[in-house]
Amino acid sequence: MNGKLILEDGSSFCGTLLGDKTTVGEVVFNTGMTGYQEVLTDPSYCGQIVTMTYPLIGNYGVAQIFDQSRRPYVKGFIISELCGKPSSWQMEGTLTNYLQTNDIVCIYNVDTRAVTRKIRNHGTMKGIIVPENASAEQIEQLLAVPAEVDTVRQVTTDKVYRMPADGPRIAVMDFGIKQNILNSLSRQGFDLTVVPAFTSAQQVLEMNPDGIFLSNGPGDPKDVPEVIAAVKELLDKRPIFGICLGHQLLALAMGGNTYKLKFGHRGTNQPVKNLERNRVYITSQNHGYAVEEESLAGLNVQVTHRAVNDGTVEGMRHNELPIFSVQYHPEAAPGPDDNTYLFEEFMNLLERGV
Repeated sequence: MNGKLILEDGSSFCGTLLGDKTTVGEVVFNTGMTGYQEVLTDPSYCGQIVTMTYPLIGNYGVAQIFDQSRRPYVKGFIISELCGKPSSWQMEGTLTNYLQTNDIVCIYNVDTRAVTRKIRNHGTMKGIIVPENASAEQIEQLLAVPAEVDTVRQVTTDKVYRMPADGPRIAVMDFGIKQNILNSLSRQGFDLTVVPAFTSAQQVLEMNPDGIFLSNGPGDPKDVPEVIAAVKELLDKRPIFGICLGHQLLALAMGGNTYKLKFGHRGTNQPVKNLERNRVYITSQNHGYAVEEESLAGLNVQVTHRAVNDGTVEGMRHNELPIFSVQYHPEAAPGPDDNTYLFEEFMNLLERGV
């Protein structure tokens, strides 16, 4: 079936619709050459329609081992060429079947270069995917659907659970954590207790953790003021390591500010300079907001990482408290494994008893 992607500014892009369903969400793009299944199941994409810039998608099929959460959270998928005959020794099925089974609206045979250029030039915007013959009334109704603001509540765990080990006890605040981040922490030897995003500071401290981990997650960090308040209470209580959304929440809790990027950083090939090591690392990222560097000027923190492409803040460290954070995903699912040293730094921080 023929379909089309329509952006809120009236731009339209034609393609082939997989199925006959419609969807609405914020249209973003991901520059990764691999990792489409990880993208589909990364809770940080909740509420978004993702455009893959790499032209051939689905060429190695799908396998359960690559899922990063209990289900996909994307609102739609835009690709250039959908591979019909994938091949991989790990493959358990095709991407086509995966999309259909999970009711993910997908449009392919799209000029994804044109979509990406549009977003880069004008910024992320709301979009819809509809059949070619959708009525003007249906299009108008879909475009009028308000943007989602309760995304963290949609993706967080609904119960406390454990991933036991012999190392330090870590309370993991789940704002939409990827499975491989948990696996990476576990491999490092941390004894994990994962708690829902809206767990109070008092409840976290009652678990008597040795440290606290603030996870990745979707949306605007300012949409969860109660989480910011909880993190603020925890600042001087335990060592804290935050990533992605957790990094932004830390900045807000310490009195800093965040802002929305024009088109965000999404992909497995984002260069970041570690200012402390004077070295550039390739990172996996998925975020549409950033920490405002000027807002950190009066705070007792220092910028430790910076994005090479646009100079935005990618990491910070408190000068006195055992607190540090990065904007990206250090666990490499998918992507490079340059940044797993950050889990070692967290372990060293706890072992020093700072």
